[in-house]
Amino acid sequence: MRLNLAVRQHHNSSKTKIFGLGIICVAMAGMLTGCNQPASSEPKNTAQDTSLEQIRKNGVLRVGVFADNPPFGYVDSAGKNQGFDVALAKRVTQDLLGDENKIQFVIAEAANRVEFLKSGKVDVVFASFSVTPERQQVVDFSEPYLKASLGIVSPKAKAITDVKSLEGKTLIVNKGSSSEIYFSKNYPKINLLKFGQNTDAFNALIDGRGDAISQDSTYALAWAAKNPNYVAGIPQIGNQDFIAAGVKKGNTQLLHWLNDEIKQLRTTGEVQKIYDQTLKPIYGEKVNPNIFLDVDIPKQ
Repeated sequence: MRLNLAVRQHHNSSKTKIFGLGIICVAMAGMLTGCNQPASSEPKNTAQDTSLEQIRKNGVLRVGVFADNPPFGYVDSAGKNQGFDVALAKRVTQDLLGDENKIQFVIAEAANRVEFLKSGKVDVVFASFSVTPERQQVVDFSEPYLKASLGIVSPKAKAITDVKSLEGKTLIVNKGSSSEIYFSKNYPKINLLKFGQNTDAFNALIDGRGDAISQDSTYALAWAAKNPNYVAGIPQIGNQDFIAAGVKKGNTQLLHWLNDEIKQLRTTGEVQKIYDQTLKPIYGEKVNPNIFLDVDIPKQ
């Protein structure tokens, strides 16, 4: 009896050890499997979704704007940032942080707007940022606040009124702009002279280094209105683009807040008020503001 009992105890002890070892192996296997699997996207999304909280914690909104794109984004003679995009960015900062002065302007060019967002140099871009399929692959866009197509400005003495007449001639565009993308794709016979800054681009037009210049129609019309020797011979060409604020891809918390904010500013007439303050003095009564402000996206 004692022998049988001892045998049974030894047998049960062995089973217990084996069972315990099995649990350990399963646990280790699970740990190893977890190490080999890609990390869940949920923690990443959670981390990215603190973008708005981080801005509030920092107490400043870093905004990419143009310095040479009047009347949308420019630096005046006193060294202050001015323009439609600047005024809108200030209002957004006021509503987000309670003080429009809690804004840090970062001067951007058309070609580096995306990179500034991807690298985290800015929180948001308000710089005549047209929404395109290519850009939507790399940054996120808010609800639109303006719309525009492209326009072509040329000397009044040699006005370009037909895009076909530019074939074999030189069209000035900004690097990384909608104009560069559109004409490279659709009009390969037009020679493109590219510049990083608006100032250099328009100086090239004035100096006669190009036959015409292409910009967003909003800016093309404004520049021609202030320079009587030039004319927007083609005031609109290409698809109508929506202009929106750009944020880093995946910063959904900030994006959702911006969407609600811009909708609210449109609904309450604040965007119209900013237009009246910054753009109407340039366009005058001849231009219907709804050409730019009617950004309701048609339902399919």
